[in-house]
Amino acid sequence: MINNQSKIEKLIAELCPNGVEFKELRELGEFYGGLSGKSKDDFSNGNAKFVTYMNIYSNIAVNTDIDVFVKVGKDENQNRIEYGDVLFTGSSETPDECGMSSVLTIKINEPLYLNSFCFGFRLNDKDLLLPEFSKYLFRDEQMRKQIAKTASGVTRFNVSKKRFAKIKIPLPPLAIQEKIVKILNSFTELEAELEAELEAELEARELQYRHYQDKLLSINGYDVQRKTLGEVAEYRRGSFPQPYGENRWYGGENAMPFVQVADVGKNMRLVENTKQKISKLAQPRSVFVPSGTVIVTLQGSIGRVAITQYDSYVDRTLAIFERFKVEINKKYFTYQLERKFAVEKETARGSTIKTITKEEFTKFEIPLPPLAEQERIVSILDKFDTLVNDISIGLPAELNARRQQYEYYRGKLLTFEQYVK
Repeated sequence: MINNQSKIEKLIAELCPNGVEFKELRELGEFYGGLSGKSKDDFSNGNAKFVTYMNIYSNIAVNTDIDVFVKVGKDENQNRIEYGDVLFTGSSETPDECGMSSVLTIKINEPLYLNSFCFGFRLNDKDLLLPEFSKYLFRDEQMRKQIAKTASGVTRFNVSKKRFAKIKIPLPPLAIQEKIVKILNSFTELEAELEAELEAELEARELQYRHYQDKLLSINGYDVQRKTLGEVAEYRRGSFPQPYGENRWYGGENAMPFVQVADVGKNMRLVENTKQKISKLAQPRSVFVPSGTVIVTLQGSIGRVAITQYDSYVDRTLAIFERFKVEINKKYFTYQLERKFAVEKETARGSTIKTITKEEFTKFEIPLPPLAEQERIVSILDKFDTLVNDISIGLPAELNARRQQYEYYRGKLLTFEQYVK
């Protein structure tokens, strides 16, 4: 990789010794919107393919093996996607995930449309950027930082097209673009093979861990009681002032972390920084939760469990366990809670957004062996969990290192000295 980089540096020195020209997107092309004027029925009996939000979000190059359709009449004035177009998602729950890009790198012979929650960008001169180069360029870390700055919002963030149009991109000669594409394609293929091997091994290890975890937590015996959550603990739901979305409820002086469903991460912990901070004005209308409290999500991604590692306020979509009525190891309780919800959420109410009510989970039962046995189980499961999930140990660390290495080299290849007239 280092040799390839030096070759590109020599090529840049030869073809553009004074640097590479940078231009704003608004100088280079036009933006267009996705499907408009469509009803739910238009998507149930369609005659034309369209690119979904998740197709863009999940792929740097559009996946053209499309099996979703929309009804489009002959006389409708809808924007079609063309070869080389760069497609973007318009909104997300965090600014860092707004404006994710995907490029149509394959020429297709049928009409292809764009989801209404997305937008496209088309170069006036399609010979300026190779589509294969664009797919890497717009996903590079430097570009992603520019794109994140175009998003604004409170509970959901939306891209500002006006700010987006001012994003600057480099325009290296096509010979340099071709070289970079060749290197990144080969590196991506190698990286994909290595990641697939590591992920397969990691998945096998996780399955083994889950099997052993389930066996340890499925406790039976004469000295094992079974109690409902209502008998084990006192709990309540979080809360938040209504209506959601008003700026006065967020940020400002003395704002505190505000925990929502998306803020409950893996390994029974909260994310390092919550998506939102609750304002001093809103705090009396929410529920304060001290560090070390067990919480569980009741809506959407049901059954995410955490022992909070910092003081926070908690949303109504989570349950807070405030006091235990019996002698119980808190970590053991959390493991059992996670296991119980994993089963019960499969039959939860709701079609698109699943929900479990406080009344429903009150009746969930968990086994209660002697405290010494609870502590023994926790000790074993904690060790297994560390081996399988800790990003600093074993396979997760190796997988993370591979990804960081790829991102580092991609960033190096896509960094250019700007030409100044």
